[in-house]
Amino acid sequence: MKSLHDTHFESVDVVSSRLAGADYIASRQLATAVYLAFNLEKPVLVEGPAGVGKTELAKTMAGILDVPLIRMQCYEGLDESKALYEWKYGKQLLYTQLLKDKLAELMQGAVGLAASIEKLHSHDDLFFSEHFLEPRPLYQALHQDRGCVLLIDEVDKSDPEFEAFLLEVLSDFQVSVPELGTIAAKVKPLVFLTSNNTREMSDALKRRCLHLHIPFPDAAIERRILERRVPGLGEKLNRDLVAFVQAVRELDLKKQPSVSETIDWAKTLLLLNSEHLSLDLVRDTLYVFLKFEQDIATAREQLPALLDKARKNADFPHARNA
Repeated sequence: MKSLHDTHFESVDVVSSRLAGADYIASRQLATAVYLAFNLEKPVLVEGPAGVGKTELAKTMAGILDVPLIRMQCYEGLDESKALYEWKYGKQLLYTQLLKDKLAELMQGAVGLAASIEKLHSHDDLFFSEHFLEPRPLYQALHQDRGCVLLIDEVDKSDPEFEAFLLEVLSDFQVSVPELGTIAAKVKPLVFLTSNNTREMSDALKRRCLHLHIPFPDAAIERRILERRVPGLGEKLNRDLVAFVQAVRELDLKKQPSVSETIDWAKTLLLLNSEHLSLDLVRDTLYVFLKFEQDIATAREQLPALLDKARKNADFPHARNA
């Protein structure tokens, strides 16, 4: 079976084409970042608002490269034992009980406490071998024979101490396990770290990564995304829907609608057999792409003006930039 680096991307255009073939519509900047990350073997720190395709990028690349996706979800309090490995203490204890009858045989010939302890020490490493180790995502990623895509998701939610621990992995693709020594990656993984900017990442982490910011897409890209993800959507409804969502994103909202929520709304309108946006239809389905009541109220108050603006931008797509 081929490994991750048996795949070759000859150019940025090839990356863009492969992503599009997997239904991921990428900007030139995004395709360039992936091309460089793959060929330079550097991690990518992907930042941007929630729902713009940061996590989906890693999933898509795993599919394109035909290697496993190993995902580590970050959260406050995450430590090495949850990210790297844990010892199977229950299994160690069980084996100790099962081997209790062998203790006398092992201790044969030992005279005194010091000699007995020395005899035991000659066997204790058996209980701290990989046989008794529970691998976690980082450990699994380093042990993939064909390589993998490693997704360190929402790294900004982890503590600074854990971020410091990641530096060894991102610099040398290796980790140090006290009982086993240094473990290096069999095949260097393609690494994506995502961040929603809830806190600033350290300079040390940023130095080890390429930086990619994925903003909300412009109308042209968002229409192409809907064409791929909601193929039954008519062209006019596609333009109207995207223009409306783009207009809503200009409001002062607690949470702007993401691309994934645009897709959900498109699927909703398709399910309702809608052919165009009406005032009542939009009012009744605002909750599909707006997640806070105050945002829904804000949009509802300005609904006629938003619809007029959306229709203008849908009919004259360059008017928005005039």
